[in-house]
Amino acid sequence: MKKKGMLSLALSFVLAATLAGCGGAKNEQQGAGTDTPKQEETQEFTVGLIPAETKIAAPTVEKFRTYLEQETGLTIKMAEYPDYNGVVEALNYGKLDMAYLGPLTYVIAHHKSGAKAIVAKTAKGVPYYHSYILVHKDAPYTKLEDLIADKKNVTFAFGDPSSTSGSLIPGMELKNRGVYRGKTDSDFKEVVFTGAHDVTALNIENKKVTAGAIDSAYYNKLIEKGTVKAESFKKIWESDKLFQYPFTVHKDTDAATVEKLQHAFLNLKDKEILDAFAADGFVKAEHKDYEAIEKAAEADGRLK
Repeated sequence: MKKKGMLSLALSFVLAATLAGCGGAKNEQQGAGTDTPKQEETQEFTVGLIPAETKIAAPTVEKFRTYLEQETGLTIKMAEYPDYNGVVEALNYGKLDMAYLGPLTYVIAHHKSGAKAIVAKTAKGVPYYHSYILVHKDAPYTKLEDLIADKKNVTFAFGDPSSTSGSLIPGMELKNRGVYRGKTDSDFKEVVFTGAHDVTALNIENKKVTAGAIDSAYYNKLIEKGTVKAESFKKIWESDKLFQYPFTVHKDTDAATVEKLQHAFLNLKDKEILDAFAADGFVKAEHKDYEAIEKAAEADGRLK
């Protein structure tokens, strides 16, 4: 054991001497009086995306990443998350610099960690959308009251539990109507959570569920893309206006970076990228735009 220790000590001296020699040689090559600037390490700017639809195609994600990188000069790293909550937690714990969130997930992230909304998407030129409750065209319901009257025969589909239009707002409406109290407590035959708006639409069209809650902008985009057919559905309820999905940044993001990002989003014209977010453009956004949703989230016990 003693010999081994002496050998390790000797090797340490040799290594130190070698490193010192290398440093000296480097300084001599640079020459006296030469002021060589230090190379700054490039830091990644990480962006997280929620699954409002099941998944954005990988080439589209890469196209979006490249666009942001070119427009801002930042080194962008982008990733999709399997659920809304995963993106919020990553943003809260500083693992993301920016995230695409639903309005509800944004107000939760703002409440927990001070996340800031900087832009919101537009659909049909405005930054507003609605929550719809839809049924199949063959269903014997024309309004929400009809559905509620037949509640024991209804399988109701929400989207992701943290979705504004797919869960919070329609869920509160059904709570106010006295037929829904929570995921495992309702007067319906069954309540399911599909996880995404396109899955909800397909389940209604294929008669796997009786009714479902969906984002109006994503629903319209699904029809436009031919994913589902408009004639397959009846709308039996529509919410008040909701301010659109924002891109949000970590609370410590500097003003210059925010300005670069806003400029990039406001100038985004690529239809393939915009379609991935069921958008036709972006506008600047701030926290006060989401105060109504914040109040709804608080009333529903979502802000703790």
